[in-house]
Amino acid sequence: MTEKNPILINLGKNLLNYYNKILLKTSVTPLYNYWFSPINMKEKKPVKSRAKKSDEAKKPAKRKVSDSEEEKIPAKASKQAKLISEDAKIQTSSLGIFSSPEIHIVSWNVNGIRACIKKQSFITFTGRDNIDILCFNETKLQDTNIQDFKNNFPAFPYQYWSCSRTKKGYSGTAILSKIEPISIVTGLGRRKHDDEGRVITAEFDTFFLISTYVPNAGQKLDRLSYRTQEWDNDFRNYLKQLEARGKSVIWLGDLNVVHQDIDIYNMNGKEKCAGCTPQEREQFTQTLAEGFVDSFRHLYPSERKYSWYSTKNPRAKSENMGWRLDYIVVSQALISRVRDSLIHNDIIGSDHHPVEIILINN
Repeated sequence: MTEKNPILINLGKNLLNYYNKILLKTSVTPLYNYWFSPINMKEKKPVKSRAKKSDEAKKPAKRKVSDSEEEKIPAKASKQAKLISEDAKIQTSSLGIFSSPEIHIVSWNVNGIRACIKKQSFITFTGRDNIDILCFNETKLQDTNIQDFKNNFPAFPYQYWSCSRTKKGYSGTAILSKIEPISIVTGLGRRKHDDEGRVITAEFDTFFLISTYVPNAGQKLDRLSYRTQEWDNDFRNYLKQLEARGKSVIWLGDLNVVHQDIDIYNMNGKEKCAGCTPQEREQFTQTLAEGFVDSFRHLYPSERKYSWYSTKNPRAKSENMGWRLDYIVVSQALISRVRDSLIHNDIIGSDHHPVEIILINN
């Protein structure tokens, strides 16, 4: 074995002492301790770090990774994947969440939005700062018109429109929101119902919102059997399916039904009119019996207030000869969060007045 040169050793010690001043501040084992300790001068075995036990205790425990995982995922790749996963959670966690203490949701049967958009009362009301979600029924638009009308509502960056494919200038619904929904679905998933653009469902953090324009039974009741025997049953099942997914439901729009006698200025002689037939009223009763609540009637059990006035009768509005056809129905579990349910019968725009629900955001 050759002798060690004392000059070189001293030079090495001086250099290593300099580096140790830096390295001692970290958890890295000082090089001097490794090369010049009596043990390592002979055996060249690494020594343990001088990190204090308290410092070690502060370090979070690492998940054990199997050999197969280590082989498949390089260290850098696994860290990158973790960061991407966390970023994805951050991005999706804000979907459907409202930050204000109250949530204001408005629904309005505009009976043709082309005419409504020209009226100052419509522009002023829909331009309210505190409306979080704005729903339209009976827009009477086609897909080719949508982009132009989106530009009329810049305060609502998330807009979803559904148009009739059966005929032009007919039906149509929309949901305009300031908060991006988690998901959007148009229709009920059954073609016999979905070609008329009558339903849009938006999923938010704690509820599903369904903007609906329920089929009218017709002046001659030619669609009464379709309405009561097909649509009402399928739609009721749809509501129950949504609730089964673990969230409450808000169902709103022109529901084309006068549920109770108090919901019309005079029921006498109206039993054969669309919306007033015993079949339609009974179907609505059955839907509520499944655990849903008419929010306005729940809060105002004896108030006579109407959302529609016939344009054929010039005295209808002045003499309060109206019908309540526009509703906001909520799951029973959500009723405790309903601060108010309103009919804005002083707002002019179409033959219908807008309705609004105010939810406590908890």
